[in-house]
Parts: sequence; C-alpha cells; structure tokens
Amino acid sequence: MTEPPRTPSFRLDGRRALVTGAGRGLGYAVAAAFAEAGAHVVLCARSTGEIESAAESFRANGWKAKALPLDVTDLAGFAAAVAAAEPFDIFLNNAGMNRPKPFVEVPVEDFDSVMGLNVRAAFFAAQAVARRLIAAKRPGSIINMSSQMGHVGAANRSLYCASKWAMEGFSRAMAIELGPHAIRVNTLCPTFIETPMTRPFFENKPFRDSVVAKIKLGRLGTVGDVMGAAVFLASDAAALMTGSALMVDGGWTAD
Repeated sequence: MTEPPRTPSFRLDGRRALVTGAGRGLGYAVAAAFAEAGAHVVLCARSTGEIESAAESFRANGWKAKALPLDVTDLAGFAAAVAAAEPFDIFLNNAGMNRPKPFVEVPVEDFDSVMGLNVRAAFFAAQAVARRLIAAKRPGSIINMSSQMGHVGAANRSLYCASKWAMEGFSRAMAIELGPHAIRVNTLCPTFIETPMTRPFFENKPFRDSVVAKIKLGRLGTVGDVMGAAVFLASDAAALMTGSALMVDGGWTAD
C-alpha cells in the first residue's frame, strides 16, 4: 500500500519571529497567531507600554514572547538591535501608516511621513533582518505587510498607493536576490480591516457602504482573516512561495 503524502506543517515551533507595529491592530493579531503556532515572538513598536502588555498577555497564555521598544524609523538603531540578536526566522514587516487626502491636497510633510515609514523604514528593516539571516546561513520568511492598494488605485489614497506599490516592487526584487539564500519574501495584501482604530471611520455609513460594495464577499475584513494567511506564509506550508502577493481582499481586486 502506498503511503499517502502528508501536508507540510503550519506549526512554527522553534522559530523566532519579529513583528513591527506589534502594539495594536494587525501587528498585534499576527504576533498572537505566530505565538499560538509555537514561535518565540518579539513584539517591536515605539509604544513601550502596549508591547510590554501584549508580551505579558502572550506569556500568560503559555506562549513565548518579549517586547522590543524601538522606532523602526531609527534605521541605525533598528539595524543594530537586529544585528545583536539571534537571527529571526520570520519577519512581519508591518509598521505603517496612512494619511488619506485628495491628491491635490497632499502636503509635503504627509508625503515624507508616509513614505518614510511605509517605504524607507520598511526597506531597511527588511535589509537588516536579511543581512542577519545571511550571516548566520539561515533560511527565513520575510512577510512585507502591503495592501490591496498596492495593486489598485483609489480616491484619497494616492500617497498610500504610492507607498504600497513601492513595497510590492522591492519585495519582488528581494525575492530574486534572497532566493539563493533560502530566504522567502512575500507580501500580504488585506482589504479594509475592522479594528478598534479603524472602527470610527466605518461609523460613517456612506463610507462603509462604499467599501463593502467593492468587497465581493460583502463584509469588511477581520484581523482573523489576516492571521491565518500570515501563519501560512511563515510556515513550511508555503515553502515554494516567494515573490508572491497573497491577496486577503474579499475579491476587491478581482475586477
């Protein structure tokens, strides 16, 4: 009798995961998903109190977690911290921001802030993690948190779209260069996700209705929708995936 094939594991036991922007929202949720799957998670954000509290709540659940209070826009500080640490097998490059405005009203300071975090800091954070993995001759999974807006355009999103299209571009180039080192690079592209931070925006019914109308499954996303996708990309189940964009958009970009 032929032995049937076995599904590669979605477990992350024994792996170290670094998550930026981990104090709240998607970063916090995915960090929890990694920890639940067995990874030792390092939660990174500027907000010391939030990530200390998050790490403590993880440990109370029997998960492995610690906090790393750090601003990812401090490029030298972030690079030094990563270089001094044990290599991270998994990196969720999640810290980001958005300042929606009509294109003709976008000020220079908004451009500098959004591109400084979503592109400049994200680019060099990924570089620091990759350098450490290469030096240690370790494989890894880098997940750059992009967006459906890295694949389409939208009103009042010209600046955010610019930043996420840029991330999609450098992620593919990273995948080509880092593939020989067995470091996979993919983007995770959610639609609008309802979180405590975004919920007030969705109290505007016309806005909520316009968003839901574009989502073919007829609902906003939840953090749970993104958690499973992130664990998949981090795990051996996605061992042949690199240079890909995993859409978690309810069908927004299908048309």
